[in-house]
Amino acid sequence: QVQLVESGGGLVQPGGSLRLSCAAAKTVFSLLDMGWYRQAPGKQRELVADITRAASTNYADSVKGRFTIPRDNAKRTVHLQMNSLKPEDTAVYYCCAHQGARIDAWGQGTQVTVSS
Repeated sequence: QVQLVESGGGLVQPGGSLRLSCAAAKTVFSLLDMGWYRQAPGKQRELVADITRAASTNYADSVKGRFTIPRDNAKRTVHLQMNSLKPEDTAVYYCCAHQGARIDAWGQGTQVTVSS
């Protein structure tokens, strides 16, 4: 069973940057599609960014040009590099491992707060 451990959340001022990391265990990481989702209070969980096992990426319109989702198959890790952060980016961020439409695992979530 895939296990995902996230790290890197925290408090940052508007305009700042954060880098989230998600490390996978007990899996052949290179075969997985990986995504980052977020959930703000009172809102549904939404897709932020996704990278397939072929390294094809997809981003929510709200983060295009600000966020990137690099993956390192050798280290079985996927990151979410977040730049030019805005208060509306405040949410709990979740890493997700999937194969197409099938969800294999979720991370535990990491809080990102953008505030002055």
